[in-house]
Amino acid sequence: MGMDITVLPADWAWLGEAARDKRLSRLRDAWHDDGTGLWDHDAPAMPEGEWTWPRGPHSGSFAVYEFRRTLGSYKAHFWTGERWEDVRDHADPLLRTELDTLLLGLIWQGMDGEASQTDPGFFSDDPALAYDLLLARSPDSVRGLAATWERVRPLLPGLRGAFDEHAAGAHGWAGTFEAFTDLLEDWGSVLSGTALRGWGIVGLRG
Repeated sequence: MGMDITVLPADWAWLGEAARDKRLSRLRDAWHDDGTGLWDHDAPAMPEGEWTWPRGPHSGSFAVYEFRRTLGSYKAHFWTGERWEDVRDHADPLLRTELDTLLLGLIWQGMDGEASQTDPGFFSDDPALAYDLLLARSPDSVRGLAATWERVRPLLPGLRGAFDEHAAGAHGWAGTFEAFTDLLEDWGSVLSGTALRGWGIVGLRG
């Protein structure tokens, strides 16, 4: 679990202008574009908890969201799923159902470890082209997950007692209730802002 993740809300119509097997490369090329993209070791760090927009011709086509206190690591997301496994049997049944849906849609592999966070059909399923695709949610999926987040958000405070008893202080990331909920709130910001634009979400390795 040493990999990083970059979360890019993106305009599905703009990506859809390219052939299916060229859509990921279109996004990667715009992200890495010298002078206008967002991937640059010499550039200032992107502000945490905010969207950062590219410059130039793609300024209205995609963005990058920098999660708070994760340093870009996927570990924070992975361990949030692990914390949920520790506490979910002790959660209110309504919250359990809704948070299962939210996390299965984004970062959690589920109790059987087999959940997928990619909607089929939009990007190529050729492993050579999609090797670094960790997440791909269509605008319809994003709208559904954003609505789920709005139902989850007011219920989260009720999870604190169970979390403190069954998940706090464990090995790895998200070992406090605040760290656990901060990551969920960041995902909520991504979902809400993306849904308002009618976009999809792409998560790329690295």
